[in-house]
Amino acid sequence: MNKLDLLVFAAHPDDAELACSGLIAKSVREGKRVGIVDLTLGEMGTRGSVEIRKSEVAKSSKVLGLSTRENLGLRDGFIDSSEENKLKVIQAIRKYQPEIVIANNFSDRHPDHGAAYSLLRDSCFLSGLVKISTKDESNDSQEAWRPKNLYQYIQDRWHKPDFVVDISDFWELKLAAIQSFSSQFYDKNSREEQTYISTPLFMEYLESRAKEMGHLIGVKYGEGFLCERTLGVQNIFSLI
Repeated sequence: MNKLDLLVFAAHPDDAELACSGLIAKSVREGKRVGIVDLTLGEMGTRGSVEIRKSEVAKSSKVLGLSTRENLGLRDGFIDSSEENKLKVIQAIRKYQPEIVIANNFSDRHPDHGAAYSLLRDSCFLSGLVKISTKDESNDSQEAWRPKNLYQYIQDRWHKPDFVVDISDFWELKLAAIQSFSSQFYDKNSREEQTYISTPLFMEYLESRAKEMGHLIGVKYGEGFLCERTLGVQNIFSLI
C-alpha cells in the first residue's frame, strides 16, 4: 500500500512546506495519499542541526497529514544528476508509483533547487524504462513507473505560473507546517545567527507571494506551479 496520488520532492527539508504545503494539505483533506521525499538532510544550513531538523520534519509531516516521508541522504549543497542519484530517485518513484510528482524550480536562488529539478526531470523519464533495473528494500525487483505529470513549485525567485491552486482555506495550516521548522525561521527568542529566511520580513514576503498568486485567480491565497509541457483540460467550465 505504498502507492501515492502525489509525491513531492524537496532539495531540503522545509522546501515543500514553503512552496506547496497548501496544495499538500488541500490534497490530503480531499482524500489523496500524499508523500514527501527530501533529497538532503539540510546539513549545510546555518541554523539548527540535522537532529533538530529531523524532529521538525516529523512535526510538520504530522501537521500536514502525510502518508509517508523519507530522506534520500544526498549531499546538501552538491546535488547533481549522477547515475547514483538518479537510481535513488528512480527507486523512490517506483516505490510510491505517484500519479503526479512535484519538484523544486528549474531556476532559483539556491543552486540545489535547479539541480534537484534537473535530477527529477531525468529520473521521472528514466523510471519508466523497463531495462533500468532497481530493487526495493526487500531486494525484490521494482516495476517501471512513469508519473503522468511533473510540475515545479515556485520558490524564492518569481516566475509567471502556468497554473495557480487556491489554498485560501489552508493558509493557516501552511503556516503551521512552516513554523514547525522553528530553528530555520523567525523566532524572537533564538540566539542563533540571523539568516535570509529567519527575519520577520521573510515571513511577510511569503504571505505577500501567496496573496499575489491568489490575486491572479481572484482568491485570497494561492500557490503557483510551472510545467514544461502544454497542459490540457477536459472541461473549460471547471476553470476559475
